[in-house]
Amino acid sequence: MRTIEIGRLLRAGTTGFVVGCRVSQISAPSFGALVRVPVEDSYQIYGLIYDIHIDDDGLIRQLVTTERIDDAVIADNRVNRNVPIEMSVLSVGYLEEGQISHLLPPRPALSLDAIYLCEEGEVQRFTSTGRFGYFRHILSRSELPVSDLLAAHLKQVQEAQKRTGNQSWARQATRELIILLRDDYATLMRVISTLADAVPEAWEEIRS
Repeated sequence: MRTIEIGRLLRAGTTGFVVGCRVSQISAPSFGALVRVPVEDSYQIYGLIYDIHIDDDGLIRQLVTTERIDDAVIADNRVNRNVPIEMSVLSVGYLEEGQISHLLPPRPALSLDAIYLCEEGEVQRFTSTGRFGYFRHILSRSELPVSDLLAAHLKQVQEAQKRTGNQSWARQATRELIILLRDDYATLMRVISTLADAVPEAWEEIRS
């Protein structure tokens, strides 16, 4: 699978960053996808997309009140749009000197750094390192749609893990989430309900 650039950094901090992209780039990334930012040759930051935001501008405000908008005008606005689509990303780990860590990155990326969608092999490697330590970054952000983010992420990762013969990844991940949330019953029930809808393997673990 080829490396896909999905945008460039607008702003960043230790816990996350915001990416700007063109409309033509929006078909590649999705909610819950794992992305990476190469900062230096031996250092890159990993994150999960938790929001994709499309702002309006002056022209859009005028066009939406038009009775009929020509298809060419819509196409031109999307191709030549000056306001970027923004993707908010939660930092979940980093790679330094060949070693993956699920800790927060020691330093953020810089403005206009390129952001790439992780290839399948990168997804498999990052999510198989350690014991799901990066889950705590998701669970600590109560302002995010935590249950939906976890479900979308687990669904994507399980598909990648299956292709390497790891059929039990989602069940192991679900088991770890149940342990992490054992003292937060309300969040646990929301996560379990959402996973049951999105990831059959997770539901099997929940039922057992």
